[in-house]
Amino acid sequence: MVRKSSLLLVTIGGVGCLQEGRAPQPWKPAPVAFERTLLGYSVQGRPIDAYSYGWGADPVLVFGGFHGNEKASVHVAEKLIALLQGNSALPAGRSVVIVPNVNPDGYERNSRQNARGVDLNRNFPAANWKASEPGNSSHGGSAPLSEPEAQIVLDLVGELKPSLIISIHSISRNRQCNNFDGPGRAVARRMATRNGYPVKASIGYATPGSFGTWAGKELQIPTVTLELPRPADANQCWADNRGALMAAFQGPLDDRALGK
Repeated sequence: MVRKSSLLLVTIGGVGCLQEGRAPQPWKPAPVAFERTLLGYSVQGRPIDAYSYGWGADPVLVFGGFHGNEKASVHVAEKLIALLQGNSALPAGRSVVIVPNVNPDGYERNSRQNARGVDLNRNFPAANWKASEPGNSSHGGSAPLSEPEAQIVLDLVGELKPSLIISIHSISRNRQCNNFDGPGRAVARRMATRNGYPVKASIGYATPGSFGTWAGKELQIPTVTLELPRPADANQCWADNRGALMAAFQGPLDDRALGK
């Protein structure tokens, strides 16, 4: 998954684990209910970890911290990890894998971009990716997947083959919402019944090379971008969305299962 010499990917509990001298193994149920896995490293060498709970062939993948200045997204993802460690209420055959901080360098600097000034949420190989000038707050990099953090995310999606993805962000000016891409409307609506945010098919502006476009619209993985209200206290964001996230794990994960 991460291109490091002498390190090979071993699949444990639905996520990749880097170990010395072992060949890749097929995904199988985790021997324990909870697993922490090193996925790789940021530009500046900070670890990017995944946390998995439960087992089964119907995994949900949750991301926080694509943008380092959206700290509430990391907080909510970390609180979800803590909740699942003490909660066995997931449906049978369902698992959850959480990457709480995709952009640890940006988080450390309180910057939207990573350490090379790239907006990771514009660095994916969607058909609408386009070049932009360095220094632009939404600069998508020199090419799709130019950044190791985006490559780690892509590799994890390919390895895990999730049935649902939730990407947690935050947004200003009272525009919080459950934004869905691909066949994710049903989950977004279910989340809305708990957090009260509107359900939106569009965030209202262009997002070339975004993760949601690539994963949701092009790969047709049900994808919900949970946009938290940026001015809100992080603990309040968690209180408002704890039920919404747990509701997302219940019921059908794909509009197509409902004949939509």
